[in-house]
Amino acid sequence: MKEKTLTLDLPGLEKFGEKLAHNLDHGNILCLFGELGSGKTTFARSVIRSIYKKQNSEAPHSIKSPSFPILITYEVNNIEIYHYDLYRISNTSELFELNIFENLENSITLIEWPEIILKEIKSKKYFSVKFDIIDSFSRKINHNIIL
Repeated sequence: MKEKTLTLDLPGLEKFGEKLAHNLDHGNILCLFGELGSGKTTFARSVIRSIYKKQNSEAPHSIKSPSFPILITYEVNNIEIYHYDLYRISNTSELFELNIFENLENSITLIEWPEIILKEIKSKKYFSVKFDIIDSFSRKINHNIIL
């Protein structure tokens, strides 16, 4: 599918995350690209909250960035959500230590800084969302939905 471009303010970014969340299901991977502060975690929070809402469940009060723990998991009804931040991963052998590949099939997976894993997941279904900072209030979003 051809890549699409949007320009969104931060509330628009959250609404885009909500919209995308309604199309996610087990086995889907959401790869989030962009520099520090571009909106990846804000977008991921919106997606996670929206999955909870879709399941008629209350979302966790705090949805944090997995920058330091590398992985934060959430569970709602029969859906596991894995939120990874691979910024500090320097080689693919570390991915195997995280058991990331075992988790991909039966969960909804959000991956910030996914560059290191792309070769390993190229045969999987995934969304690719790229964030670019326009200014402190706006982001350019390029997305290529492969589902």
